[in-house]
Amino acid sequence: MLTRRNSLLLIAATLGLAACGGGNWETSYTPVAAPAANFRLAAVSVTVPNTLTVSESETVYVPKADIVWVEEPAGDRRAQVKAIFEEGISAGASGLRGATPVRIEAVVQKFHALNMKSRYSAPAGTGVYDIAFVARIVDARTGAVLVPDQLIRADAPALTGAAGAQEQAQGKTQRKANVAQISATIAGWLGLGPDNRTSFRRMGG
Repeated sequence: MLTRRNSLLLIAATLGLAACGGGNWETSYTPVAAPAANFRLAAVSVTVPNTLTVSESETVYVPKADIVWVEEPAGDRRAQVKAIFEEGISAGASGLRGATPVRIEAVVQKFHALNMKSRYSAPAGTGVYDIAFVARIVDARTGAVLVPDQLIRADAPALTGAAGAQEQAQGKTQRKANVAQISATIAGWLGLGPDNRTSFRRMGG
């Protein structure tokens, strides 16, 4: 029998998510119903599967990989992405103050930020943060599933070229932008903040 965690990983793998080709991108989710008002955040659990490919290439604008993350010092990129998701999800769900303690479990499917080649020299209006994960909410005491597995996309436009360089110089890092986007998406999903679902067109990758 599959454990709940293995089931979540299986769904993340079998959804077969590919990059939103053709320049179509979106932030999308199905809002959690009213019971979310009864939830209280007890924990966040993020898994970044070892099966996800990682690229640190600076030779092309859009490396072909599941994880593209080079802004932080060289190291365990999966661990760095895990920390970004943990911070973003925790911030977005911090308004849950009901009676039922819950754990939000997430499995990353894609985290495709900009390499430095794209950040500083890609044409304006082309950059995209390509973010996708599967999330569920479980009772922190019993493990019972309260909100079943759901694919959530948190794509967002990314500044490139001179605008990207200026943003970076002002301390507005990609890490901050991605934490904020994940946080806003989780808050919208849980009904704790504005509904930030949207779609947009960019070259992206």
